[in-house]
Amino acid sequence: MTKIATWNVNSIRVRMPRLLEWLGEANPDVVLLQEIKVVDDAFPGEDIESLGYNLAVHGQKTYNGVAILSKHPIEDVQTGLPGDDTDEQARYIEAFTGNVRVASIYLPNGNPAPGEKYDYKLRWMERLYYHAADLMNNDEAFVLGGDYNVCPTDADVYNPEGWADDALCLPETRNKFRAIVNLGLTNAFRALHPDPGPYSYWDYTAGAWQKDFGLLIDHLLLSPQAADRLTESGIDRKPRGREKPSDHTPVWCVLSDEGH
Repeated sequence: MTKIATWNVNSIRVRMPRLLEWLGEANPDVVLLQEIKVVDDAFPGEDIESLGYNLAVHGQKTYNGVAILSKHPIEDVQTGLPGDDTDEQARYIEAFTGNVRVASIYLPNGNPAPGEKYDYKLRWMERLYYHAADLMNNDEAFVLGGDYNVCPTDADVYNPEGWADDALCLPETRNKFRAIVNLGLTNAFRALHPDPGPYSYWDYTAGAWQKDFGLLIDHLLLSPQAADRLTESGIDRKPRGREKPSDHTPVWCVLSDEGH
């Protein structure tokens, strides 16, 4: 069994106590982190490695940054989403580990929309579509996990009317996300939990966490070979309710061993 989780930690330095605490409790095999907000050399990896994890990091000062933690060797590491050599934002890292290819994704927010940031989001999603299509040709199990900054349907946002004009919920955003899924991918959480809610993100302001005014924007998209092995999925709310939490909480799935 392989437990794979995604978590936007919103600054690895600030959130290290929460991360170490959760790694000890949840014991995931592979963790896809986003918004680490440090350059590679500054990633505080020693405590994580002491828990038995290997690391692959694609960082950036102050903003963005993604990483992969795994209890298995991490091989064939690729940083940066193909399709635009001028894009310097650290939003994508991919590797092979534990008999599955994984990618940690921090998709652009896109607000305000319309505008330059939204145009960048749509272009990034187009690049992700083509890369996912290429990965599908390899006929291997893969998981594209991360903070997609997309509420795929109204079931994924607490107040659909109030969020209708946000970049996370606009029809163009949802259409591009749907196109990626329609390549043949499976949303691990929604496949087993189709009812509206629960959420993976709650804003820090206006009591959003206490009122459960949340969004589901963190997703694990599985190739057919990975989806065939899907046995469990969930959202772990506990870290969000603790001291100095990230505004996101982990989303996870379990894949059975190959051949079972």
